Order: sequence, then structure tokens, then C-alpha cells
Amino acid sequence: MAKQLDYHLIHEIFTRFRAAEPEPKGELEHINAYTLLVAVALSAQATDAGVNRATRALFQIVDTPEKMLALGEDGLTEHIKTIGLYRQKAKNVMKLSRILVDLYGGQVPSSRAALQALPGVGRKTANVVLNMWFRQPAQAVDTHIFRIGNRTGIAPGRDVVAVERAIEDNIPAEFQQHAHHWLILHGRYICTARKPRCPDCLIRDLCPFEEKTL
Repeated sequence: MAKQLDYHLIHEIFTRFRAAEPEPKGELEHINAYTLLVAVALSAQATDAGVNRATRALFQIVDTPEKMLALGEDGLTEHIKTIGLYRQKAKNVMKLSRILVDLYGGQVPSSRAALQALPGVGRKTANVVLNMWFRQPAQAVDTHIFRIGNRTGIAPGRDVVAVERAIEDNIPAEFQQHAHHWLILHGRYICTARKPRCPDCLIRDLCPFEEKTL
């Protein structure tokens, strides 16, 4: 775990991220808040690309919880059977769809507590929906962000909640909305787990990681 970087270095890091990609986007394909929620719930222990392959046809016919309930668990299972843990995920999607219809008029709530109360929706999923759809500066910490936060010293922490809090505390407010997207994309394509692409990294001169690749 790297030592916490100071404010000025973090500001410079995110200034560079913003200059390179002013409006970073999540890679999960979706149509509305509901399909985003479903896609993120399906993405646990799966790749975004794998989820997108499974949901493209699904979301053409199902884009509301009412339509999901009409499709039924067996119909959903047939669409997502290429995704890991698909049987349990199908059950959770059906349950959360029923709750959305019964309690929220078919709408996705904009409250973290309400989202986390849905079956199969954890803090990370809730934060992705809050950030991407409701434009709240929520920080969804996945394995990439956990690694980057600790490797660079931007947001060190021993668990995902600690890293989430460090992001909220340490990254300037002007970067909060897009912070988790910049970090995810950086971790997915540049600062990879086994062999980071340090020569291609736009913050390599600011990063304290000692095992840089040449």
C-alpha cells in the first residue's frame, strides 16, 4: 500500500485524466435506469463485455420491471446463461423487479439505502447506478479501483469501504463525478494487475509504485 499522495499531486493526476477523457463513460450497455441496474447486478464476477453480449437481445424486449416479470425467470435465464452465477442472478433480478413494481411504481429509486435493500444489489452496484444515472458523485470501488487506489496512493485503504471513503475525502470536488470511471478505465487498460503498462501511463512521473515496468 502506497503512502497517501498530497492534494496537489492528486489534483494534477485528475487534471491529466480529465484532459485525456473529459467525459468518461461506463462500458455496460443500458437504455434507462432499470436496464442499468440489471446490467450492473449481472456484472458481479463477470466482465462488462460478457454482460453486454447477453443483454443486447434481452434489453430489446425488456426495458421495465413489468416486462421482466412478464418474461419470467426461465425466459431471463435463457438470455443470461452465458454469465457466471446466472441462475442466482436471474432469481435476484426477478425479485428486485417485483419490489420495484410493488413499492416504487416500476421506477428505480435514487436512494443508496433503497437500492441496497434490493436482492442482489450491494453497495458497489448502488453506487454505479447513483453515479451513472442519477449523476451523484458516488464512488463504486471494484477490484481495479481498489488496486489503483493503493498502488498509486490516490486512495489507499485496507478494504473497499476505506478506499471509497479515501476517494471521497482526497479527490477534489471538481473531479468527484467522474473519478471512479477514470480510475476503472485506467486500471482496466493501463495499470493492469499483473503487468501494468507503465510506459504508456500518463501519470507515471507522479506515481510512487516501485515495481514499474520498463
